[in-house]
Amino acid sequence: MERVTSTRPLPTWVALGGAVSIGAMTAVQARINGVLGVRIDDGIVAGLISFAVGLAFLIAVILAMPSGRAGAARLLSGIRTRTIPFWMLLGGTCGALTVTTQGLVAGVLGVSLFTVGVVAGQTLHGLLLDRVGVGPSGVVAVTPGRIIGGALALVAVAISLGGDVLANAPLWLLLLPFAAGAGIAWQAAANGRLARRVESPLTATLMSFIAGTVVLLAGAGVSILTRGMPGAPPAEPWLYLGGLLGFAYILLGAWLVPYTGVLLLGLGSVLGQLVTSVTIDVLWPVDHGPALWQLGAMIVVAAASVVVALPRRR
Repeated sequence: MERVTSTRPLPTWVALGGAVSIGAMTAVQARINGVLGVRIDDGIVAGLISFAVGLAFLIAVILAMPSGRAGAARLLSGIRTRTIPFWMLLGGTCGALTVTTQGLVAGVLGVSLFTVGVVAGQTLHGLLLDRVGVGPSGVVAVTPGRIIGGALALVAVAISLGGDVLANAPLWLLLLPFAAGAGIAWQAAANGRLARRVESPLTATLMSFIAGTVVLLAGAGVSILTRGMPGAPPAEPWLYLGGLLGFAYILLGAWLVPYTGVLLLGLGSVLGQLVTSVTIDVLWPVDHGPALWQLGAMIVVAAASVVVALPRRR
């Protein structure tokens, strides 16, 4: 039986601030992994490199911390006795999809266009997962405020896809970020439940990286067999920092989601992603990136986050 520990509520502005920072880190990671994927001409291998760096760092951190080792022991015990459901261990498979999509899409179409597909996937699946009670907060009622917030986020997607964006981008490149957004919502819910079960967000993050690395190893093997070896690894150290950013935002998300629910965490992170991604694409544009009017989408998503957050204020 799942052991539920009492948690003191976080102020809404603190929870939203944490969610926004998750989105900002996700956007920076998307550009790093996107550039890495272009440099080595293999987005899947770029995702594997990102996950492997994060996993190595995470193992070192857990080995150095008594609380981390205790959490890992509870995880192993739960797996051995089958008291931890298998689906709780699969959050990292969605993370593998996310970093692979970053490597395939963000380096070609820009971080902003990658982000708008993620917005749609996160919003729709965040509402669904909250409603069926997959996240650690249990079943979250579908209130009018939450519906309006989700609808406004989808309006932001419609704004961002205006103009000639659809004419310049193949449909499959836009569908991949949508799937990644759905995966991010599921990853947050699964990791949050696992963190509560083993009483350690750090351990849940470790399991996420292990599952993602296994999936990416298989995917990279298929990619190499079908497309050949990737290009030589680039020499710039910053291209290998995506995994560390993934470690930071997965850990923060596993800690925050019991306080926010999946939808609010997703909308806050979407706001951070849009603000950061538009900034990145303005300062470092790509050939097929979106226009500056995507700033309108940021404003709409900011309003959506506020609408969803207001009912939680006391």
